[in-house]
Amino acid sequence: MQRRTNMTQTLIFIYALFIVVSLFLVVTCETRIPCVSRNDCPKRPYPLFMKCIDNFCEIWKIGKE
Repeated sequence: MQRRTNMTQTLIFIYALFIVVSLFLVVTCETRIPCVSRNDCPKRPYPLFMKCIDNFCEIWKIGKE
């Protein structure tokens, strides 16, 4: 019975570790869209717009800063 409990706890730990690592990888991965001018960037609904900065599209918000 003790062996089954230890194995269950080990599997739960591995499962939780897998979820945490997966979430970390999803959050840290960012999509960078290459561009030459602002016209190469995708259009966004108001109040957001895209700028071409250092040959990559970056999202900006129109409004008070």
